[in-house]
Amino acid sequence: MTAIELAGIDVARLDQASADVFYQLGILYSAGGEIPADYVSAHKWFNIAAARGNKEAARLRREVALEMSENEIALAQRAARDWLKAAPIGEFKLAAHPAHERQAA
Repeated sequence: MTAIELAGIDVARLDQASADVFYQLGILYSAGGEIPADYVSAHKWFNIAAARGNKEAARLRREVALEMSENEIALAQRAARDWLKAAPIGEFKLAAHPAHERQAA
């Protein structure tokens, strides 16, 4: 995590958190301020929030992706997949990034 305590989030129970918690992590990492902006981490958390049903997170994930390289997007998607695989709270489908869908077409 970061050098600061993330709004009282109990990291050990993060797998049980609501989509809003992951959305707030995305906001924290995308905006910077108390911590340096980290678009890869922001994209990862927005992706997880979107997978858990937060529509605004999906929109912000797209905005953050505009500031990222394809390699950074792939890294963020891999990090989100890895996190979800490690989380014991069921299966979630991650949305594909539109740029990757265009490449596959």
